[in-house]
Formats: sequence, C-alpha cells, structure tokens
Amino acid sequence: MQCAECKGRGFCGLERCPIMSRFYARLPVRPSDRYQGAAPSVFVGSYGYPKVAGGPLMIDDADNPPDWVSRGLGIEEIVGLRARTIRGAGEAKDLSGSIQEIALSSSPLDVEVRFVKPVAFDLRFDGTIAPVGLTGAIRDMDVLGNARVDRAVDRATSDTDLGATDACEILNASGIDVYRITQLMTAGLLGKKRRVVPTRWAITAVDDTVSTRLKKKIARYPPLGGIEVFSAALYGNHIVCILVPGDWKYEMIEVWGKQSLWGGGSETIARDGEGMTKSGYSPIAGAYYSARLAVAEYLESVRRSARILVLRNVTSEYWAPLGTWVIREAARNAMRGEKRTCASLEEAVNLASRLIGFNHWRSHSRLIPELATQRTLFDF
Repeated sequence: MQCAECKGRGFCGLERCPIMSRFYARLPVRPSDRYQGAAPSVFVGSYGYPKVAGGPLMIDDADNPPDWVSRGLGIEEIVGLRARTIRGAGEAKDLSGSIQEIALSSSPLDVEVRFVKPVAFDLRFDGTIAPVGLTGAIRDMDVLGNARVDRAVDRATSDTDLGATDACEILNASGIDVYRITQLMTAGLLGKKRRVVPTRWAITAVDDTVSTRLKKKIARYPPLGGIEVFSAALYGNHIVCILVPGDWKYEMIEVWGKQSLWGGGSETIARDGEGMTKSGYSPIAGAYYSARLAVAEYLESVRRSARILVLRNVTSEYWAPLGTWVIREAARNAMRGEKRTCASLEEAVNLASRLIGFNHWRSHSRLIPELATQRTLFDF
C-alpha cells in the first residue's frame, strides 16, 4: 500500500526507489558539451527549494503528451523519446529570462547551450512528471529567435495585478490547455508575486486550480438528464467514469493489480473523495486531480452537474511510469468516447464492474452507498 501511495516519492527513506531502480539502465549516448536545436519546453526541479535548478528541455521533437497519443506512440517509444531529451540545469533565477521566453512561445524556440561538461545519462521516472534521460549543467545559453505569444497568454502574463488562480481560469477559458498553463506557472509568469515553481508542483497545482474553478461553475448548472457511464484505456490504465445526476461530488478509486508497477505481489486499492471543497492533498496524488479535471471539462462542456465516480485499474501493461498526463488523457478519451446510459444506479455499477474487469472495488466506495440511500432536491 505504501508503494502505491508513494509512487517513487521516497516515503520509505531509501536513497533510490527499489522499484524505479530497474529503469536506470544506460543507453548509448554520444557525450557532448553543447547543444543547438529546439527547446519545446522548460523544467524546474524541486530539490533544495526555493534555491532550485531549472532550464530548457531540449529535443527536436514535441514535448506534448496529446501529440504523443495522437501519433499512436507506445510506452517504449515514449520512453525512448524522453531518454534522448536533455534537461538543462542552471540556477533558475539566473536563467529566468530565457526560461520565460521559451515558456511564452506558442511554437518551440531554438537554443544554443554550452554545458559545464558533457551531458550525463540520468533517466528518471516518477508518478507525476514525464521521464527525462539526459542532464547537463549549463555554462551559458542563448535563445535564438523571438517568441510568438498568443494574445490570451500575453494578456494574462502581462497583468501583474492578476492572481495566479484567476490567470489559470482566464487562460483555460481562452482555450489554453493545462500543459501550456503549467509551463507558464513553472517559469514564474503568473500571479502577483512571481517566482519559478518546480514543474512537479505546477502540474498538480494547475490541474487542481482549473478543475476547482470549473466545479464552482458546474455547481450552478442543472443536473444531468440521466446516469451516464464512460470508459477508455491508455497504456494499461483502464478508466471508467460513472456520472449520476445531482450536485457536485467526486470520488476516485485506484486499483493497482498484482505485478503492476506499484502493486507488487498483491492488489492495492486507494480511494479518495470530496464535496464542493477538498481538504488536504489526495493520497492518490496527482492522478486524482488529473482525472477530476477531465470530468469537470466534460460537465462544463454540456453545462450540467453530476456526482462522479472514477475507477482506475492499472495493469502490468503499464510497465514504466510516464506521469500523471496518462491519467488525464485516458480520462479525457473516456469522456470523448461512447456514452452509455443506465436506467438505475445498480445497472451503472454492474456495467462499470464489467468494464473495469471486477466488482470488489464497490466495497471501497463511500459515494455509491450514499447515492443508493440519500435523496436530494434533484429527486423532487
């Protein structure tokens, strides 16, 4: 259970996660002390905060998970792509101008970087951020070309009286996806008191902020017309969502099967939920907020409110952690997919059990018994 909650964050106190250690294999890399090419995004570490290292992520390819999914890349191909990605590491405050220029641009900028010494292979995995294979300490760096900035991004980042939460909401309402918003937050371009933010923190903060604002809007909408069930699978992550007419409530149940990445030799089940407010950080970690965002986006698009149960079943097919974007995109795929309508809650629960492949998740749910026994104003 501890491994499934930790997901490589070091709760056990060991220097290196024993599960993750099997991924630290060396790839043939030609050492180089310089790079000239595309820098599609930026990365800021969390170690030693607030004195953190940051810099560009450098690769002549996209750093955009929806693009990887649309191209049909498999886990091995994504790991290979990320193993060739270079993470530039320098004092974040010294490189803030360059980092911000890269984050602002709607298309990748080219950079010219000289490293202190040839880049080193250091493939790192965890449950929140996408893996990166190469690291190099930056000696000096030049950004080539000028950033092309979307009008909505320019307005939000130029307004230093606009709070970060409001900026996230405005950008999202303007059609800027959470991946771009995360980059802007990481680079210290949002809010009144601006500072660079570790990427892993920014990912969850943006998912949480945007979905929290969405659910406040959803609370004012009329309820769904009936019970709806959605499902999808991505990289061994099976997602099933049950939506029941009513005011906003959200529950997620995460199941790590035997021999899955964090499950080990036995099945592990984690659960968390909320009403209109959420207290504390979820034990399911970033996946909780990524799935919540996807369902909130759907309810906002149809202008309806609902009570939501999200089931995630992680199988042994998911052999390498790719980051919480997998759950976000899997849940988005589910909400864009076939909608199955059910005449009763029991029918929906039975359907969800068939889609997820087992029914013993039900004993862990607190929302299902509540829905089965309580009546709301929407019932009258």
